[in-house]
This record gives sequence, structure tokens and C-alpha cells, in this order.
Amino acid sequence: MTTTIRVLVAEDQSAVRAGLVLILGSAPDIEVVGEAADGEQAVAMARALRPDLVLMDIQMPRLDGVSATRQVVSEGLADVLVLTTFDLDEYVFGALRAGAGGFLLKNTEAKDLIEGVRTVARGEGLIAPAVTRKLIAEFAAKPVRPEPGPAPAGLDTLTRREREVLSCLGDGLSNAEIATRLGMAEATVKTHVSRLLGKLELRSRVQAAVLAQELGR
Repeated sequence: MTTTIRVLVAEDQSAVRAGLVLILGSAPDIEVVGEAADGEQAVAMARALRPDLVLMDIQMPRLDGVSATRQVVSEGLADVLVLTTFDLDEYVFGALRAGAGGFLLKNTEAKDLIEGVRTVARGEGLIAPAVTRKLIAEFAAKPVRPEPGPAPAGLDTLTRREREVLSCLGDGLSNAEIATRLGMAEATVKTHVSRLLGKLELRSRVQAAVLAQELGR
């Protein structure tokens, strides 16, 4: 039996929000349980409704998407999938650093939006590696980068193999691509990813990719 994914849509533009709700509502395994028009409302509704996932716009009034994401994730209310555009790279990385499970472009196709929600809801986090690589490349090319947070205490506990996998995550590689690069089974890659996330106290592989970029690994 298919498990229904309960989604809260947070988007300040009513027309865009209605479109997102319509698209998600067309999927048999997705239920939109609430709509928020700003960041503060998104956090409040996440606390009240406890959805599986919040589809979060970056730029919203009262409380921006990055701050709202940080609150939702820190309180363990739901996973967060960020909606963005490429001209907001710093905000994207801020949201991912805050614990967002992934991101999608606002002009993404309906089928990709639905699959993105399913991907993050499964806990896989990293969406469309090719898009991730492009975003990381554009971010890395900027002359001024946001100040990174302190390195996780568990960084020194990573094994050599785990550090190699972390570096691959920073390049935006999928599990299959990491397996090919490092010459190991895909199941083994999944194990290494799970272990390094636990050691670094990170919620998603996307957070690990951001950290790897900040550390220059």
C-alpha cells in the first residue's frame, strides 16, 4: 500500500502557490495539507500540522525561507524542499546549510516537482545531481562566499573512505556515480553516506555537499 506524503506549501505569490498545489494534488501519493503565505505562517503551520515535507520558497515576507527552514528543521517538524532560482545562490546555500533536504528551480516541470517531493520524502535528499553540480559550480565561482559555519566536531572521526565519499558529495555525484568513481558497490556507498552523516550530525547529503564545498574537499 502506498504511503501518502503530506505536504505544506509555503509560497507568498498566490498564483504560484495555487499552481504548486494543483500540481502536487494531481499525484495519487501526495496530499497538500496546508498553504502558507509567509515564513512565519509556514513555521506555525508546520508545528500545527506536522507535515512530512514543507515546499519552501526562499523569498517570503515576515520571515524568509532560510530562517523558516532553520526553524522547521531544528524543531524536527518536517523535511524541507526549497524552491529557488539560480540568481539566489547564497540564499540556497544558506537554506541547505540550515538543513533543507534539497532544492528545485521554480520553473521545473510538473513531473520533476512531484518526483522531487518523493525523493526528499524518501530521505534521499540530493535532487538532480546535474542541477546540483551547476549550482555548486556557480556558487564556487563567486568572488565573495558566505561565511561558513564552524567545522563539525565529527570531521576528525571520518575514515579515509568516508572523506573520499564526502568529497564526491561536494561534486554533486549520485550514489551510482560515486560507486563508479571510487570503485565500490552502490550499497557500500549508501552505507558510507549514512555513517558520515551520522558522524557529522547532518540531516541530509545535500548538507554534506555544502560542507564539502566550504571545506574545499
